[in-house]
Amino acid sequence: MTNRRQLLLSAAALGLAAAAPRFAAAADAAPATGEAAKLNTLFDQLMARQLRQSPELATALGVDTGALAWTKSELSDASLQALADNKASNAEGLGKLKAIDRKALTGTDAINYDTVEFVLATQAEGDAKFNYGTGGSGSPYVISQLTGIYQQAPDFLDNQHTIETKADADAYLARLEAFSRVLDQEVVIARRDAAQGVIPPDFIIDKTLIQLKTMIANGADKSPLVESIARRTKEKGIAGDYAGMAASLYEEQIRPALARQQALMEEWRPKAVHDAGCWRLPDGDDYYAVSLRNYTTSNITPDEVHKTGLDLCKSLSAEADKLMKKAGYSKGSVGERYRAMYSDPKLQYENTDAGKDKLIADLNVKVETIQAKLPAWFGQLPKAKLVIKRVPKAIEAGAPGGYYNGPSLDGSRPGIYWINLRDTAETPSWTLPTLTYHEGIPGHHLQNALSNEAGDLPLIRKVIWFSGYGEGWALYAEELAIEMGMYEKDTLGHIGQVHDALFRAVRLVVDSGMHSKHWSREQAIKFYVDAIGDQEAGAITEIERYCAWPGQACSYMVGKLDWLKVRAKAKKALGKKFDIRKFHDAGLLSGAMPLTVLEAAIDNYIAANKG
Repeated sequence: MTNRRQLLLSAAALGLAAAAPRFAAAADAAPATGEAAKLNTLFDQLMARQLRQSPELATALGVDTGALAWTKSELSDASLQALADNKASNAEGLGKLKAIDRKALTGTDAINYDTVEFVLATQAEGDAKFNYGTGGSGSPYVISQLTGIYQQAPDFLDNQHTIETKADADAYLARLEAFSRVLDQEVVIARRDAAQGVIPPDFIIDKTLIQLKTMIANGADKSPLVESIARRTKEKGIAGDYAGMAASLYEEQIRPALARQQALMEEWRPKAVHDAGCWRLPDGDDYYAVSLRNYTTSNITPDEVHKTGLDLCKSLSAEADKLMKKAGYSKGSVGERYRAMYSDPKLQYENTDAGKDKLIADLNVKVETIQAKLPAWFGQLPKAKLVIKRVPKAIEAGAPGGYYNGPSLDGSRPGIYWINLRDTAETPSWTLPTLTYHEGIPGHHLQNALSNEAGDLPLIRKVIWFSGYGEGWALYAEELAIEMGMYEKDTLGHIGQVHDALFRAVRLVVDSGMHSKHWSREQAIKFYVDAIGDQEAGAITEIERYCAWPGQACSYMVGKLDWLKVRAKAKKALGKKFDIRKFHDAGLLSGAMPLTVLEAAIDNYIAANKG
């Protein structure tokens, strides 16, 4: 399913643009001319092709109406032929982009060109070098505890596929039918990969089997896929036995297809190795290097990642030590003291539905408090609202502790901050402020909503996600919360903020350790737990996540360091003319971009404010 935090844009085959909506610029923007006009025309073609390849994206953006209403009944084609077509169209799009004279572009047009060029070129590099996964780099296993339509469809259909009319309900049923098709297409891809030796490690297979078996164990009457349409058609008064039709599709098509994925995992399990890193895969060292470039959007090497992580672990541990002593925690190593804080029942919510409701209510108070402070730090504020929800029980076993889904373009659907409450002992109270500032405000929600609402950005720029930029911003936002005064009377929360920064430094070490330095899963877990004291259950979820998405975990700290670097550059260049609100607007209203392009955007801001 389309996830904007992982989206790698595939380029367009020509021929769609004439019938496609205009995506390149705002309706009230002055007409572009020359090379800029060519660029915008190409952007229309690229965007039209992307929506054709990923109809879920139209739904996620809230544009699956009118000329794009057909997208609401479909899911992405995951056949081998579709993968080959995507590679070909990406290469064609890159060639057409390079035919535009980059030197003739300035300002926003130049940023737009460089941003899209990075995506197409990185995708093309992965396509040319690796013939496993679903294309490119960064996700070698088609089916895992974090990848595959089984893991993504229930959330997508319930929270993004809107049901207001009979046509919407019929489209939901069409997507249920397509769901079974994609499940089987993924099996075909996975078997192709297995022939090359690309089989997930045994521990990933085990976690995947837990989740598949949980889904299969549910009869139609307990399936979230069936419950969602039954509940929503009833609420809207839509006539028809949609519950019955969905139940039939689930029992006759979806459940058997899920069982076939389960059978594949069980077939592989005796053959699976325990090695955690992608170094063992075909051209695995190169796969990791390209994945790092994909996610961080920088040229940092695995060795540089590892050293940076070790250096930061040392400095952040010293910072944590000072704060801990201030709060009365002075015995043992930093990791041991964090463990003591994790284990303290006074700092935990009750692991009951009532306790979890209280936790979410407290998070909403945090959001309201920091929301009131935003005008002093940001020139433009988002219109889209933020909603906090718990991760669905069906996928919480393998899901991360928190994540975010952006709002629709038209504002009809809010941004959603998901928090994993499978066990409240994993989320003690002192860890929650920083998680909320990261996933919500001023982190992902502020960044995503402002990008959506930036009227002069082409749609293609609004849908491309760069982990280095976006996760780097969210980690920068965690530190910004200190400057905004959110921890002045909350030393424990400040300890939590340092913990999360240390956590991202640890990620640099263990991700590069497993994928480049041949660390075992257990070695990575031990380093992780020793450094930050997290419970082993949470550490295992994280470490296994890094195995499924090599390089992604490094994007947070690499991105944060770049945001801090360009801010320092702007402060030095502008002196008293530096305005934090204008700096933030310059970085956010330009849309998501590679970190190298971010520096160019800030250079433009510096030049415009120096006079």
